[in-house]
Amino acid sequence: MVLLNGAHVLAYPLLLILCAQWSFARRHSSKRALIPPAGYINPAAGGGQMLTSIPVTYPAGLGEPINAIISAKSDPAVLVNQEISGGLLNYFLSFNFSIECLGQHLGGDQSANLGDGNGFQNETAVIRYNYGNPHTGSCTETIQGGNHFRYWIQNGTAANTGAIFLAVSYEQSMTAGHDIVPNGYDFGRDWLIGNATSQTSLIPTLDLSSPTPALTNSTTNVTTPGSPGFLPQYTGSTSYGNYTYQTTTTYIQNLLQNSSTGINHYITVEMDGRPAIDGLVALLEVQITSRPNTSSPNTTRPQKASNGRKNIQLMYPLFLLPLLPALII
Repeated sequence: MVLLNGAHVLAYPLLLILCAQWSFARRHSSKRALIPPAGYINPAAGGGQMLTSIPVTYPAGLGEPINAIISAKSDPAVLVNQEISGGLLNYFLSFNFSIECLGQHLGGDQSANLGDGNGFQNETAVIRYNYGNPHTGSCTETIQGGNHFRYWIQNGTAANTGAIFLAVSYEQSMTAGHDIVPNGYDFGRDWLIGNATSQTSLIPTLDLSSPTPALTNSTTNVTTPGSPGFLPQYTGSTSYGNYTYQTTTTYIQNLLQNSSTGINHYITVEMDGRPAIDGLVALLEVQITSRPNTSSPNTTRPQKASNGRKNIQLMYPLFLLPLLPALII
């Protein structure tokens, strides 16, 4: 039997603490958000899809388009699901979108599979246009209708980008059953983009959705103004809570189809012979250009963008290192 002296009795628990911290850091360091060149990973690459799943539709199996993405290349603070410190909810407030009326969720949940290994997950939240009133304005949207969206965060172990995926639409009033207005998916997407980039006029949605070969078959965006299928870029700034955000939006093709197939409310959304959606997805890159004087930039990405927590910084007890030779004797 090996007898331990007093020094060993004290040292072994400290060694266990050191080893546990090193093991924890090693396990979790590889799970931090990655930034793919596109700013997101196509859900289809991991078995996901860009349509939501709705429990009950007629006919069954319809979904709503996920038609906007906040890029993982955005300021790390924006990708944290919180209002403080310039987070995602504060960014939404900067262009007049708030959490649901009095914090109460109304209506059924929708789920999405972002191909990140998490499978189908219910929406993180529903965000509604607040008509300029950040406190109760979302109640107005609930009653009379307007722009709203659901969102999900791509943060599973198979694709932990931290990118935010939005299903945006423009809906009718509560008395009309919150049906989607004609062309309401594309119009709702572009209404949001217009607000997020402080446009002074409506984005010409129907011009973007002209059914040209460039929109349906090309793998790259047309960059020449005036050419068939040209997709403009929109940039502008918004502010809230002493944070200023600059949003740059480009349109991405081939994540969705220019089609009515599988689209919820497709009968009422189709307009003038056009399909329910134009197949375009708006990609937003958001940078914080001004912060409160007391705020310092968040230079580390959250380990899990959806939980709103800061990274856990492990402080290793370096004073134990000189003891290691004695501890392993």
